[in-house]
Amino acid sequence: MKKSERTEFILTKLQALYPNPPVPLDHSNAFTLLVAVLLSAQCTDERVNLVTPELFAKADNAHDMAKVRVPTILRIIRSCGLSPRKSKAISELSKILVNEYDGEVPADIEALERLPGVGHKTASVVMAQAFGVPSFPVDTHIHRLAQRWGLTQGKNVKQTEADLKRLFPRPTWNDLHLQIIFYGREYCTARGCDGTVCEICRTCYPNRKKPLVTKKA
Repeated sequence: MKKSERTEFILTKLQALYPNPPVPLDHSNAFTLLVAVLLSAQCTDERVNLVTPELFAKADNAHDMAKVRVPTILRIIRSCGLSPRKSKAISELSKILVNEYDGEVPADIEALERLPGVGHKTASVVMAQAFGVPSFPVDTHIHRLAQRWGLTQGKNVKQTEADLKRLFPRPTWNDLHLQIIFYGREYCTARGCDGTVCEICRTCYPNRKKPLVTKKA
């Protein structure tokens, strides 16, 4: 199967399985999405969704969050990985948003990436899901599946993102990012599929007999 055929099959299959993929992180606005995505680094979405109700009850906007003391934020999010660093970042970025953007989250990826604790992936998620700007956030899970499906030889998420953007139509990027994540969690898991088990892997590579060793991001 040629790469173009794999691309078309994968897109069709994922759109059929997840026609309207929801954002897995609970949020009510661009600010709460930004904070939730920041918290999700090295932490499950389920864990983030457990701690954010209390946090957002105290502050669901930059103006209020800037007034919350860092130890209070830390107490609430402690069960999330890297919580000391994240609590400081949430406080600092809230103050920057208040001082430089009137408390609003900027719809600009470069401005987002300059905020404390916000990397390219987090900024891309916010651009895609809060502002509807076509983006293709790539995490380690998407990186793994893209290799299994022969869509990239990327040695890192940056290269994988560029490869996926070249392959798939721009209007599909925002949904596709979520669709690949959901498929990876449900069918093509890190341990449950080695490149020879799930339907997409078997269809794309019917003659693959040995497990595929993927390059870590």
